[in-house]
Amino acid sequence: MSSPVWHPYAHLKHQAPALKVVGGQGTHFTLESGEHLLDATCSWWCMIHGYGHPRLVKAIQEQAATLCHVMLGGLTHEPADLLARELVRITPQGLNHVFYSDSGSVGMEVAMKMAVQYHFLRGRPQKHRMLSLMKAYHGDTAGCMAVCDPEEGMHSLFSGFLPQHYFAPAPTSPFDADQASVDADLAALRKVLEAHHKEIAALLMEPLLQAAGGLNMTSPLYLKGARELCDEFDVLLIFDEVATGFGRTGRLFAANHADICPDIMVLSKGLTGGYLGHAATLATDQVHDTFIGDSEYHAFMHGPTFMGNPLACRVALESIRVFEEDHYLDRIARLNAVLKAELEEDDDLRSHPRIADVRTLGATGVIEVKDSADLKGVAEQARERGVWLRSFGRWLYTMPAYITSDDDMRRITDAMKASFLNSPGNR
Repeated sequence: MSSPVWHPYAHLKHQAPALKVVGGQGTHFTLESGEHLLDATCSWWCMIHGYGHPRLVKAIQEQAATLCHVMLGGLTHEPADLLARELVRITPQGLNHVFYSDSGSVGMEVAMKMAVQYHFLRGRPQKHRMLSLMKAYHGDTAGCMAVCDPEEGMHSLFSGFLPQHYFAPAPTSPFDADQASVDADLAALRKVLEAHHKEIAALLMEPLLQAAGGLNMTSPLYLKGARELCDEFDVLLIFDEVATGFGRTGRLFAANHADICPDIMVLSKGLTGGYLGHAATLATDQVHDTFIGDSEYHAFMHGPTFMGNPLACRVALESIRVFEEDHYLDRIARLNAVLKAELEEDDDLRSHPRIADVRTLGATGVIEVKDSADLKGVAEQARERGVWLRSFGRWLYTMPAYITSDDDMRRITDAMKASFLNSPGNR
């Protein structure tokens, strides 16, 4: 009998049976067959400490024995208060207020509603649309789908259902681009703002790394320029750091590369080390204090049932402690050195006729092919090598756990390269 579970992003007619996972430890998970697979994807980029980390498991167990859940409406608890203080401490200076939710998509919904209400309370109700970037992905809920790439994104069939927003061209200058190269990207962004800023409440951006939209890596100079443009046109800057937060780009947050502070920042995935669903939307004093007033419209009307869940807050606190005490940024730098050497600096790989680009940033490595058909069978070949890889579209990538050893990192990159460098057509 087949399982009644409806799996995500799956073509029901052609999908292969899902592999049943029965356990996990460190960087590996175990299938019911006894097969151990090295997880190169960090389980959708969130299991930054790997599986079964004793400190995180213990934190959940201890909290479960005290308080599993209580509504945050009219009540609070120590894990929620302590985590909010820690998030204010570690995020860019100025993000002093924390609103909890239960997933990255909902955290982005919170951010967008916050931006629209902020402008409404300032007497600018016409500023109710978002400005997003092409190639963007911000989640699968309705509000988030409306600010994902409307052409190449996965939600185009819902276009008639979704509200309409504005889009600027995706930046094309790479991470290490000079100012002259970035200026062309910023000019395209300025053009949209000049035309529509009276309607735009906020610019949404995955800083430095557009993840599910093609793993595009962009320059910190673009972030700085976007910050200046938002200030000029009275538009809030929202950073979606769901994927980039907690070290993925090589700094604790992508915003740190540009030394700027967005008006609103959304965190999830690595927030709890992947051990429980949780998200946080942080805002500056300017945004938060606008909601202080006497009218009925000053209340922020949003309240997910599981916001601030004590279990999630407690494990997030422990995740942050492990990250800092075990010097994860140093670990990420070592992973990046391996990724660069094995992928970016491999001349045979870069010159392969089927490959369009090879790029790395922090603990992320990407092989982009010219035709998605060239990635057919890559996951199966990797599994034969004991590595769990998943490609999408034209992109084969790794976002490993930060505890991954250098040797295991090379196992991952070897599995990524195998179908290109070991193929008959390359001999």
